[in-house]
Amino acid sequence: MVALLDAAELRGRLVDEGPYAALDVVTTTGSTNTDLAAAAAGGAADRTALFAEEQRAGRGRLNRTWTSPRGRGLHVSVVLRPGVPPEAVSWLPLLAGIALAGTVREMYGVPAALKWPNDLLLGDGQEWRKAAGILAEAVPTPDGLAVVLGIGVNVHHGPEDLPRGAGGLPATSLADQGVEVDRQEFAVRLLTELAAVDDRWRAHGGDVLTSGLLDRYQRFCGTLGQRVRVQLGERELLGTATGVDAGGRLVVRGADGADTPVSAGDVVHLRPR
Repeated sequence: MVALLDAAELRGRLVDEGPYAALDVVTTTGSTNTDLAAAAAGGAADRTALFAEEQRAGRGRLNRTWTSPRGRGLHVSVVLRPGVPPEAVSWLPLLAGIALAGTVREMYGVPAALKWPNDLLLGDGQEWRKAAGILAEAVPTPDGLAVVLGIGVNVHHGPEDLPRGAGGLPATSLADQGVEVDRQEFAVRLLTELAAVDDRWRAHGGDVLTSGLLDRYQRFCGTLGQRVRVQLGERELLGTATGVDAGGRLVVRGADGADTPVSAGDVVHLRPR
């Protein structure tokens, strides 16, 4: 049987002795992001965290929805009030990707990369599979703009439990990759690393260049160097992903040699010709 998260211990390590203001664990909810968006609008403090053992209406990018069986994944959302320039806030999901990929690599020693902007990929680089997604949502509040940052990781899922892959990639889980995970320890390490990355970003006023976080993201990004197809509404952009700019945009070089920065779109990794 999968052990459930221990809310009291998490609070002790991440709130009483850590960088978070408040933390709770619920058994079942529709979406932790939805719950914390309401909490943020009501004044929830910076770095309020909510875990759920089961989500029945989880939300991802591009309005995708998904569910996860109880105790199989790690689902957490955090209220952030970073106090950086508004144009820097778009970096938050990418920063969460840095924290997530770094935690998985350091704790379990498995190949992990990021598919721009913020999907966690596991595999050998030739056959990447999606193991996690990240969603950031801005919430206007009486105390200024807050961001609710949600992370959903496939942990103990077997093949029959895995959600359908998106963006042309099949789904996987840490267990599917042969990794044994203590979700309690994983939760502590992930949120600790997220706070450390966030602290560095805030200390540099949201500047990903001077903080070194742009370089760190690009080192994790498995999309770079790949031939990609980007769906931009009614049109497609084909080319090679060459970099990520200071605005968090993916830079795609077309066959004509022209570079196009992409701020949003559904990116598919294409197999080499």
